[in-house]
Amino acid sequence: MPYYTYRCTGCDAVFETLVRSADVPACPQCGSQALERQLGAVAPAARTPGMVGKARAQAAREGHFSNYSRSELRRK
Repeated sequence: MPYYTYRCTGCDAVFETLVRSADVPACPQCGSQALERQLGAVAPAARTPGMVGKARAQAAREGHFSNYSRSELRRK
């Protein structure tokens, strides 16, 4: 299911939601289905060195090594 950002034309609320292709979402504040789909930000690539480094640092702080490959775990 895609994740979309909508703006309600009734109450001007902006919200994000997961939507199936056949479903029409409703505004969580006023219940209106008069919505405009907004342009969303593009997600960065998940395997960039900076993101991997941050995820590994957080995992080490939390005491788990889920972001490491098996060969890297053997070196730890």
